[in-house]
Amino acid sequence: MSRMLRRKREGRTVMMCPESSMAWIDRCITDSLECIGTLRRQCARIAEAVGLLVGTLDAGNKVLTAGNGGSAAEAMHLAEELVGRFRKNRRSLPGVALTADGTALTCIGNDFGFDEVFSRQIEGLGAEGDLLVLFSTSGRAANLMRAVEAAREHRMSILLILGRDGGPLAGKGDCELVVACDQTERIQETHQVLLHILLEGVEQHFVVPS
Repeated sequence: MSRMLRRKREGRTVMMCPESSMAWIDRCITDSLECIGTLRRQCARIAEAVGLLVGTLDAGNKVLTAGNGGSAAEAMHLAEELVGRFRKNRRSLPGVALTADGTALTCIGNDFGFDEVFSRQIEGLGAEGDLLVLFSTSGRAANLMRAVEAAREHRMSILLILGRDGGPLAGKGDCELVVACDQTERIQETHQVLLHILLEGVEQHFVVPS
């Protein structure tokens, strides 16, 4: 990349990319749009995922979410939008992010090991009929594999939102949405679009027309 240029703007010195180096910015945008565009091939499966969420919540059950790193943030985003709202006012829906409680994560990680940080919470919080939603760009995390095992033991449904080829988690969910891109950041961006689509589908069901 070319060196940054200094420009004076309204009495301030600002750093700017030279026009000759802006191609990488355009490439980032293009790559992101291409990855997001792959979702068009999964419309039927996305609708199935919406149905799984709606069916769980309609039955009075709850949604548990988890992921690691950036995927943990997406798991929290899904849960908080269920409890709060996405676009429109409607009743609060039970969503619990297993990534949100730092004391629980460190307690379980210290006493049982990092592989158990989600499965242990599922053991205490999960119930038959609940839905576990996992976000993962690789599908390889041992703690997510253990979460799936714990969810099955509690007769929960499982929605997997994955990347690349799905990794070892592929084939272990009741519904799976796989973003077949190679770049982690592009997968995460596409997962964000996916979760917003899922939330919009949930709100179409639960929002009462005024």
